[in-house]
Parts: sequence; structure tokens; C-alpha cells
Amino acid sequence: MTKPKTVYDHIRSNNIKTAILVAMFPISFIALIFLFCWIIMPASDAFNTMLQVAIPTFIVCAVWMLISWAFGDSMMLSGAGANEIHDNDPDNKKIFRAVENVALAAGLPTPRVYIIEDDGLNAFATGRTPNDASVALTRGIINKLNDLELQGVIAHEMSHIGNRDIRLDMFLITGVGVTIFAADILFRVAMQSSHNRDSNDKNNIGAVLMMVWLAFTVFNCIVSPLLQLAVSRKREFAADACGAHITRNPQALADALRKISERPTVKNLSQSKSMAIACIAEPRKSFMGDLFSTHPNTAERIKRLESM
Repeated sequence: MTKPKTVYDHIRSNNIKTAILVAMFPISFIALIFLFCWIIMPASDAFNTMLQVAIPTFIVCAVWMLISWAFGDSMMLSGAGANEIHDNDPDNKKIFRAVENVALAAGLPTPRVYIIEDDGLNAFATGRTPNDASVALTRGIINKLNDLELQGVIAHEMSHIGNRDIRLDMFLITGVGVTIFAADILFRVAMQSSHNRDSNDKNNIGAVLMMVWLAFTVFNCIVSPLLQLAVSRKREFAADACGAHITRNPQALADALRKISERPTVKNLSQSKSMAIACIAEPRKSFMGDLFSTHPNTAERIKRLESM
């Protein structure tokens, strides 16, 4: 008889898989540059070209990440149309207390609490560290869920805070954004070089630039999206398991996900991919089903929670 997986088993398994997937981003990026350059030049030259491209790209990613680190959370909350509530707000005091109690159970500082005036059922967490984190809940999720289910949702978001998933999301979004920008510049430079037919040297430079651009394009259009979706799904499974551990009530979160799946669409949250990744459920209608969804299948999430 197979031994049932515990919460700790789920958390450990998802963390290992996430680490492997994150490591695949730089590995696949470097490998693609080398392989495409190797098509038109010796391996030693391809290796040198790879270094000349990869190192500046990683430096720009680091700089842009620092900028996102400073302003990313406020931009997300503003874009979501979220309004902060406080413990002395009589209309929302119950919600603030629920977040405060879950934070205490999770052993984390109480985050700032925001409400999005939308009837859709969704929630997300943001912030640089647990000490300056925020949790945003839609009015729909507050009105639709009972107290235990709402605690399960809050615990899920607190798990993202405790697991530093916010930092991971920022790393992925920022890194992909830089490579897309770099690919556009490379394409323009490569096209300009192709018009210069005065010497073989210029033609060779244009060919190298085109190969590097192709490597960036394959990474941005195929490899990176698939890896990003896989990482996002693993972190959602991990947050479900951690949330169940905090409340000691996996069934409540499972029931909450059933209700959320009926109406997860939120206008302000569906406008960008970065917002979708941060939410407890995919806030956008997907025409490709689960294949390109930022979240795992809800039925599978519920199945895992009910097996704990």
C-alpha cells in the first residue's frame, strides 16, 4: 500500500522541482546562444560570443531587477485598483483581523491589507520582503467565501510571502522582459549590418548577430514561457500545501478553490501576465485551456489538498 503524501512531502517536492526549473532559465539561455553561433563558426568562437552576449545581459537583468524591486509592489497594487484598509476601519475590521490571525499562525508579520472592488473571486500578495508585504482580496471573494474558506485563501497568500515567491516572480518577469528588449535591439542591428555589403567582415558580423537574435527569439517565444508557466504552477502547489499547513484545514482551501473557479475573472488583474502569475487563480480567460495557463488545473489542486 502506497503511503499517503503529507503536507511536508508536497512542499519538499515542489521546492526541489522549482529549483530545477529556475536553474534551467540561464542554462537554456546560454546553451541556445552557443548552439546557434556554432552553426556558423568554430566551437571556440561560439563560446567566446556566448560570453560576450550572456554577461552583459545578466548585468542588465540585475540592474532592472533592482528597479523592479523598489517600485514593483506599488505598481501592482495601483494597477489592480486596490484600496488599503486598516484595523480601525469598522466596515472591514473583520477582514483585517482574519489576515492578522493567519499571519500570526504563519509566524509572519501582518501584511498591509487591500481590497479590490470587483465581484470576481481572486486574491494576490506582493511586496519585497515579509516585512513590507501586502495582501489584496477582491470584494467578490470576501462576500462569497465563508470564514474558514477565506482563511484558507489568506493562508495561501501568506505562504507566497513566506516562501519568497514574490521575489521569484519578479526575477522571472524581469529577466524575460530584458531578453525581449535585447532581442529587439539585436534584430535592428542585424538588419542594419545586412545592408552593408562592403566587406566580408561586416557580413560575418551581421550573420553572427542574426544567429544571436534567433537564439534570443527561441528562448523568449518557446523556452522561457514554458519554464515560467511550469515554475508558476509548482509555486501554486507549494502555496496550497503551505496554506493547508498554516490553517490545519486543507478541505477549507479546497472548497474555496471550487468557488473561486466559478468566477475568477477580475478586470484589473487580467490586463497583464505579471498580474495573472501573482493571483490565486488565473484571472484571464484562456483560449488554449490549461496548456498556457499560469496556474495548475484547479481539479488537480483540489485533489492534492483533499489527499492531505
